[in-house]
Amino acid sequence: MDITSTASKTFSATDEVVMTDRDLDWLVVQKVQAGSVGAFDALVQKYREKIFAVIYNMTSNREDASDLTQDTFIKAFQAIGRFRGKSSFFTWIYRIAINSTMTFLKKRNRRRYISYEKIDEEVSSSEIFERLTSKTKTEQGALIKELQEKLNDSLQKLSPKHRTVVVLHEIEGLDHAEIAEITQASVGTVRSRLHYAKQQLQSYLKDYIS
Repeated sequence: MDITSTASKTFSATDEVVMTDRDLDWLVVQKVQAGSVGAFDALVQKYREKIFAVIYNMTSNREDASDLTQDTFIKAFQAIGRFRGKSSFFTWIYRIAINSTMTFLKKRNRRRYISYEKIDEEVSSSEIFERLTSKTKTEQGALIKELQEKLNDSLQKLSPKHRTVVVLHEIEGLDHAEIAEITQASVGTVRSRLHYAKQQLQSYLKDYIS
């Protein structure tokens, strides 16, 4: 009996290769790089809503978010030949979206807002916002309405870099390591920016959260 052959068959039959989301994306990327333009549609379908949500939370304008989302995928498609899988496609496409949006905000000097369409869900993860919404439902509704303009004004005072970490962490729920990879900063820098941003927001809103 061929022991090597038997061992090989046993290994093949029992070994299960678990494909991660990153692995699956990389397989699709390789198809695109090999010339399958249609394969890119799968990536667009998978990440379009997520990318739109991030950009919308940074611009609070659906038309701008839609245009920037489209621009993000165009840039990604044009540059996908240079993507080597050193980071996840998720990180790579988020980085393109964030950079495009920050450039847009700087060039146009647009006002920066946060999304309030789902205020109850969005604020639940933030210590600051939890304090703002720790009232009864009736009081909460009135408070949110009153605070919206003040909070938007306060968020405008944050630099694009500080605004980015707030949106990605508090709204999108990404952890520090993911944000660090997307923004190409250290985890320590992300923590520092987030801490500073929260302090600034607390300072701006001190008359409302006391």
